[in-house]
Amino acid sequence: MIETVLGIIRFSFTLIFGIIISFFFSGVESTRKNRLTTGFLCVFSLFCQFACLLVFDVDLLAKLYPLTVHLPLILVLSLFYKRPWIISIVSVLSAYLCCQVPHWIEILAGALFDSRLVNLIFYIAAVLLSYYFLKRYVAMSVRKLMERSVKSCLLLAGVPFFYYLFDYASTIYSDLLYSGTKLAAQFMPTTISVFYYVFILLYYNETQKQVRIERERDMLDMQFRLAQTEFDSLRQIQQNAAVYRHDMRHHFTHLLGLASKEHIDELREYLRTVQSDMDAITPVRFCENETVNLILSAFTAKAEQSEVRLTIDAKLPDSISFSDTELCSLLSNALENAIHACEAIPDSNNRLIELRMYSRNNKLCIDIRNRYQKEPVFDQGKQGMPGLPVSTEQGHGLGTKSMAHIVEKYGGVFRFFVEDGWFIFQATA
Repeated sequence: MIETVLGIIRFSFTLIFGIIISFFFSGVESTRKNRLTTGFLCVFSLFCQFACLLVFDVDLLAKLYPLTVHLPLILVLSLFYKRPWIISIVSVLSAYLCCQVPHWIEILAGALFDSRLVNLIFYIAAVLLSYYFLKRYVAMSVRKLMERSVKSCLLLAGVPFFYYLFDYASTIYSDLLYSGTKLAAQFMPTTISVFYYVFILLYYNETQKQVRIERERDMLDMQFRLAQTEFDSLRQIQQNAAVYRHDMRHHFTHLLGLASKEHIDELREYLRTVQSDMDAITPVRFCENETVNLILSAFTAKAEQSEVRLTIDAKLPDSISFSDTELCSLLSNALENAIHACEAIPDSNNRLIELRMYSRNNKLCIDIRNRYQKEPVFDQGKQGMPGLPVSTEQGHGLGTKSMAHIVEKYGGVFRFFVEDGWFIFQATA
């Protein structure tokens, strides 16, 4: 009698635990109405199971469990709660897998104490702990993964699905697992290993995708900041031009006065002064490519503020193979690193940057070199790849990786090296 009561209690805990975890994984909201519905479903399922127990024996009831519990639960999640079919199925399979931890703890307690009551106590404690852990730390992550994409949901379903088939085929519908058959004993370890490798591949691809997204976001952010800087410069130029237009009649009056008095030397000097002032407010064009002009104009101003002499020789057509975003990121990172290195040089006369850009055979060629105070350190690089500069400063070192990635994306080659006191970056893509 006691063993029967203990078995009923254990069965009830297992059923309720599986139903609730299925609801957590499928993403059923925890509203008062849904909690009442869940409670009613648990009671109704227990009642149906006990009613079936009056008709069928325990072994047959266990074999019918997928039809009497799992299938109705999938239907409730899909039809009543409007959850996608695949999420409903994976949720039930995953909940079934989660029931195995308390079951294993029960077996361990049985091996240690040889008491059905102690086994049940350990089992109930394991169920409650598993419930708390899954609800607090796991359920939300499982739900988000399943809702992310069909591929993610199928990947998540792999181990629970194969374990479900294996458990019923080898322990409930047969005794294949307990007969000592090696094929059965090695099935789940092999399945877990396969999905482990699949998970590694997918996780790596997902990580690389995330890195690309972050890199593109950084490129866009850099482009936005440069555009904002150039906009401020153009606005200042516009204001200066408006002032010169306003003062133009005064210039003409003064020039006519000097000409009428035949003060030729003063006239020439005044014209040189006006010409110099006009050149100061005229935007500098380094080449035909507007994106490059924008970037170089912004960094020319930045170099002047840092008392760095930036020499530019750019011969580029209006259109090149690089996208504006990637070109912005490539040049901005290179020039920003060069200015940062020059700023550390105490003598401003030695703060030198030389930039040379040109197009040859539809390839972009870049040579950027700068003086430095501290000797650069390079990593060993990948097989067949040049080493990258290593920075120990917080927030630095990512720019060179982004530059290398952009050049490699276009099938180009690059190298960072030091020569005669110059830190040099060369690339062709």
